Amino acid sequence: MKLKYVGPSFGVDSLTDGKIYECLGLDAGLLRIIDDSDEDYLYSVIPGPMWDASISGRWELVEDDSQGTLKAVLKDVEIYSR
Repeated sequence: MKLKYVGPSFGVDSLTDGKIYECLGLDAGLLRIIDDSDEDYLYSVIPGPMWDASISGRWELVEDDSQGTLKAVLKDVEIYSR
């Protein structure tokens, strides 16, 4: 599964605006993403740094699994943020 991060870049090894990331799946409602550190970390469905809640971005679906896991999660976020 793949997601594109759209939003302010943050952290040296976190997320970069416009970059496509591999998503390994969901873990306790969070997305397990291989970020710029080349390690997998948990990110919110509304991504941003933990140290600054004013910085946030969004995920765009690039590639999903056969069950549509990410599509369902992102749809829920879209409905919530309206």
